[in-house]
Amino acid sequence: MFEGFTQELVQVEDASVFVRHGGEGPPVLLLHGHPRTSATWHRVAPRLVERGFTVVCPDLRGYGRSRGPAPAADHSAHSKRAVANDLAAVMRSLGHTRFALAGHDRGGAVALRLALDHPGAVSRAAFIDCLPLSEHLSRITVTFATQWWHWFFFAQPDIPERVINADPVAWYHGDPESMGRENHDEFRAATGNPDVVRAMLEDYRAGLTVDLRHEEADRAAGVRLRCPVLALWSLRDDLEDLYGDPLEIWRDWAADLRGHGIDSGHHVAEEAPDALAAALGDFFDG
Repeated sequence: MFEGFTQELVQVEDASVFVRHGGEGPPVLLLHGHPRTSATWHRVAPRLVERGFTVVCPDLRGYGRSRGPAPAADHSAHSKRAVANDLAAVMRSLGHTRFALAGHDRGGAVALRLALDHPGAVSRAAFIDCLPLSEHLSRITVTFATQWWHWFFFAQPDIPERVINADPVAWYHGDPESMGRENHDEFRAATGNPDVVRAMLEDYRAGLTVDLRHEEADRAAGVRLRCPVLALWSLRDDLEDLYGDPLEIWRDWAADLRGHGIDSGHHVAEEAPDALAAALGDFFDG
């Protein structure tokens, strides 16, 4: 995986961030979702390098090989704001003061916070299979609660750790053929680490508390994304089934908006890398 990429741990204020980076040209930051690592981009990143971009793929705070502080009682240590600050610092350390970014799933929530909190650093933002967390939570239905029940299970204290760590292989499904063997092995090592599991759960706990408050404060203040925005979603996932056209929701957050669906299941970077890399490359080229 990631032939020609550099791998390193970058120390930021209160975390160490594992990052892969390679290529030459305008910088692009790719943010993975739950329960993946930066390795989920192993089919997309080389395609973007071929398009002429510098590509940076970090593990989010606590995921994979990145480590942050111990969980806080208010979950702020794993808030999207804290993670976004990590990544802004990583990009500066790599010499990138302004960059495009894409976030998938939980990485999309981090990408949103990064673009809102650091608007001068983000030139373009793509959001894949996600909406702002507050938009999900303001539209809870029986269908949402049934299909996305894990959001609320993960928010419970202690119990999810005990359940998941009892048999992480059974809990976190992954197919080495569709994922790629090295990506699968990295995913399996991460999800088998109780410290990583705890951090991933803190991501969800923050999502229902401190992250929700941050987004609600932004909406109350009329804060919107200043950069061009691309929204992409997997046609064989459930975002359209739950909400209809996702662009109708994203329009409240971004004036300069475009987007479309991709014929894929949820893990689009692994299942439809050609289509995803083409869509991102065209958008980042501007």
